[in-house]
Amino acid sequence: MVIIDPDEVEALRLVDYLGLNQEEAAQSMGVSRGTVWRCVDSGRKKLITMVIEGRPLTVTDVDDSCDNC
Repeated sequence: MVIIDPDEVEALRLVDYLGLNQEEAAQSMGVSRGTVWRCVDSGRKKLITMVIEGRPLTVTDVDDSCDNC
């Protein structure tokens, strides 16, 4: 099972789905650009692992998240 955190999902949604740049995504999330980049990078790696290995994906609860990757 691949576990993705809510912060990673939000960063991916803002950058990859909505097309925001890192600065805009950072402002929306209330974090630094570096944090957005870490969340996007980590989230992408988890998604590709899920696809390539055929593993299920689980989103952790907000209370269990890593808080800003």
